[in-house]
Amino acid sequence: MEFIYSIVMGIVQGLTEFLPVSSSGHLTLVQHIFGVDGESNFFFNVMLHVGTLVAVCVFYYRLIWDLIKSFISLLGKIFTGKFSWKNRTDHENMLFMLIISLLPLFILFLPVPGTDLSFKDVSELFSGNKYLYVVSGLLLVTSILLWIGIACNKRTCSRGISKTGEKEGRKNYNILDAIVVGVTQVVATLPGISRSGSTLATAEMRGINKQRAIDYTFILGIPTILASAVFELKDAFETPVAPGEEIGTLALVIGMVVSAIVGYLAILIFKWFLKTDKMYIFATYTAVIGIVGIIISIIEMNCGYNLFSGAAL
Repeated sequence: MEFIYSIVMGIVQGLTEFLPVSSSGHLTLVQHIFGVDGESNFFFNVMLHVGTLVAVCVFYYRLIWDLIKSFISLLGKIFTGKFSWKNRTDHENMLFMLIISLLPLFILFLPVPGTDLSFKDVSELFSGNKYLYVVSGLLLVTSILLWIGIACNKRTCSRGISKTGEKEGRKNYNILDAIVVGVTQVVATLPGISRSGSTLATAEMRGINKQRAIDYTFILGIPTILASAVFELKDAFETPVAPGEEIGTLALVIGMVVSAIVGYLAILIFKWFLKTDKMYIFATYTAVIGIVGIIISIIEMNCGYNLFSGAAL
């Protein structure tokens, strides 16, 4: 059962981390079905995220390497006084915008007024099984954002074809774009809000070319996932594991490998769906899952127990 659970969770994490359907939301739903407390397997969940981090690094290794070289070159220009904001390259612009998009994440560590919790704590609080209705409701929010993004993309494409043969849309982010996407990413820490879907939709609302938007979203996810894993590892080691729910080392490794492989495939799938204008499938899917989750949650609250595991809520 442990290996089956590990493989299933690896598949779920790999698919949902990059597909616009919310990985945290789906992990909560799957844990609810298995009757597993998400908090007691916190370390396992963190390691699954590390697996998907490997996937995106492998997929975008060329762009990552170009950005690294551009960063080194940029430092040289700055220290020699040769850098010009007006004449910055595309890669240099991307580096600056990524940094700006990451800054809003510090909001997560600010205290919520009137409580002893930070915004990050509130986000993690809703990941528990007893808040299934919250996660399901936020999946509906993801669906709405995706539909808005689809509408905005159609409006942008209706303006014609660019000289390069690509559908219209800005290729470079500006400071306001980066800030808006960064704030959206903070909101997407709530379980049920897709990070990739919401940041893509936000970029499309701003008129960014959809393929450039998805590349930016995935690259932005690298430091985000890495930082999340580093900060959460401490909490993971301090969180006690319920008896009988420990995940063995081999099962942990299997889950990471599965999440990495499936994650790589998920990026390919996402880019294909975006290129062929089939994003409505994800928008419809998240709406259906959200509605079903809310219905199940209402029934369980009336019954007082988990319909799948039989455990008391």
